Amino acid sequence: AVVGVTPVDELIEAVRKAGYEAKPFENVSLTEQDEAIRRAFALSAGKSALALAGGLLLMADMYLSLLPGIGNNIAWSLIGLVVLAIMFLTGGHFFRGALAALQNRTATMDTLIALGTGTAWVYSMTVVLIPDVLPAESRHQFFEAALFVIGFVNLGKALETHARSRASLAIQRLFDLTPKFVTRISGGADELVPVEVLVHGDEVRVKPGDCLPVDGEVIDGYSSVDESMLTGESEALLKQSGSIVRAGTVNLDGSLIIRAEGVGAETLLAGMVRLITEAQNSKPRIARLVDQISAVFVPAVILLAILTATLWALYGPEPVLSYSLVTGMSVLIIACPCALGLAIPMSVMVGLGRAATDGLLVRNSEVLQTAANLTMVVLDKTGTITRGEPVVVRSEGVDEKSLSLALGLEILSEHPLAKAIVDYGMDKNISAADVTGFESHVGGGVTGRVGTQNVALGSEVFLRLHGAENFPLPVKDVGSVVYLMIEQDVVGYFLLQDAIREDAAAAVAEMKEKGVRVVMLSGDRREVAAQVAEKVGIEEVFAGLLPEDKLGQIRLWQSQGEIVGMVGDGINDAAALSAADVGFAMGEGTDIAMESADITLLGESLGGIARSIYLSRRIVRNIRQNLIAAFAYNILLIPVAAGILFPF
Repeated sequence: AVVGVTPVDELIEAVRKAGYEAKPFENVSLTEQDEAIRRAFALSAGKSALALAGGLLLMADMYLSLLPGIGNNIAWSLIGLVVLAIMFLTGGHFFRGALAALQNRTATMDTLIALGTGTAWVYSMTVVLIPDVLPAESRHQFFEAALFVIGFVNLGKALETHARSRASLAIQRLFDLTPKFVTRISGGADELVPVEVLVHGDEVRVKPGDCLPVDGEVIDGYSSVDESMLTGESEALLKQSGSIVRAGTVNLDGSLIIRAEGVGAETLLAGMVRLITEAQNSKPRIARLVDQISAVFVPAVILLAILTATLWALYGPEPVLSYSLVTGMSVLIIACPCALGLAIPMSVMVGLGRAATDGLLVRNSEVLQTAANLTMVVLDKTGTITRGEPVVVRSEGVDEKSLSLALGLEILSEHPLAKAIVDYGMDKNISAADVTGFESHVGGGVTGRVGTQNVALGSEVFLRLHGAENFPLPVKDVGSVVYLMIEQDVVGYFLLQDAIREDAAAAVAEMKEKGVRVVMLSGDRREVAAQVAEKVGIEEVFAGLLPEDKLGQIRLWQSQGEIVGMVGDGINDAAALSAADVGFAMGEGTDIAMESADITLLGESLGGIARSIYLSRRIVRNIRQNLIAAFAYNILLIPVAAGILFPF
């Protein structure tokens, strides 16, 4: 981003003078972005095909003699001009980039490509027009080499564009499912309107089988929603009043009324697209290192070519001018960084595409290198290891009849503990009793009547205020206890705990197998945190921490040489996520947590942490392999081009 008061036109002109194109940012649909990517791919592939076809024809002539002999100056002069036209048509951007770099007194890979292919063409035309200045054994034209270099580099760019397109298509399918028209409730009546006209606060009716058009809160209705295309989770999720829903997900079996809170570019789906685009256009540190190496490598090759030509001119055999010209040009041609140009973009683009399909939203490709080197991962408890919502883990003294009474009360309540008891009853296929005179008492519990019986659910303190005396034996387990009272008799209780994510223990074990130290940081009580840590296999637990305590602990570990990944979901985790070397945010967490993180785990699985570490290691390893191969090629063949094998 650029921040300042410079007029946009002047800013664009400055970027163009630096050798690049620029235009003001426009919020376009993903369909338009995808179409632009496809057009760019077709253009790059077309340029590559043209250059490679010309190169193949010239190479075939070496064996099949399809074209006139090299002594036919007129024919080969025309061929040379055609080759020059193809070079500028398919590779003109390399020459413009090299010229811009020269104007800025720097050198890039465009400089080497332009020098290498330009030198090959000049040398070939020298063979055609004035062959006598070259020794007989060196009179070979290299038109095909110039075309092959441009063709293969363009092919790399075309494949890079194709990889970007594949990464975006995983998200594109969601946008294709989002309805173009929606039912908006206005003045108590339904009206069909384009989704683009929706604004914050609009109420939208979503019928069974329809896709949700906006992010928002359910204000009426009860249904299951399939979020698999967004999170990768196969199980449909129950949505009712107060539930948060996301654009692009599918409403399965009930009718919902949703209050719009995120529309258009504000939805989670649109944010995913932006983050993927930002990540694809960023470079990891290792890629910037290549740019820095290229800035030194290019001038070094030019100096080496000059030095080679000079040494052959001073000490080479006759004709010294011919050998000097041949070796100097050969160094420039052989150093053309074809492999170097493909070494990093392909690995990054394909890796980011794989991450997107695995439910990993990578904000910036720079984080890949850091994630590959993580030595420890710090997990928040609530909302990260646990789901952040209570579930009934046990009930005592509650039979089917009394559970029906409890269900009848709690189904009328909006409290999170009430939802857990409702889910518990429905899982057991219990029908809710008809309740009259329902009352909710803030901070205490709920009361009502079933037939002639008074029924109450709530804490011990609340029920004692309503005349209860005979409570069951004290509950030793950590958790919230909700007692059920019929008339003045406490018949039993429900024990509720924050549900641990199903794959949490497996994810912790997998990270440990990869040599990563796993630690829990929690603001909860020590006994609660310790119980959760024991269940998932974490030995190091720090509990009762404030947000600044979490931040300080992470900085302490970093000062000790640890490379720290932090996983969190809430506002209280945002500072720690920002301070960590790699921040992981849970996909259903708060917006500020996701904005502070480097990688967002879509869905409810912690397994994405281990997957991201594994994927990052694979990407970085592949980049290093590519770079080693590319530099080995140059290091080995530049001396050959300089004539080191001439005595042999």
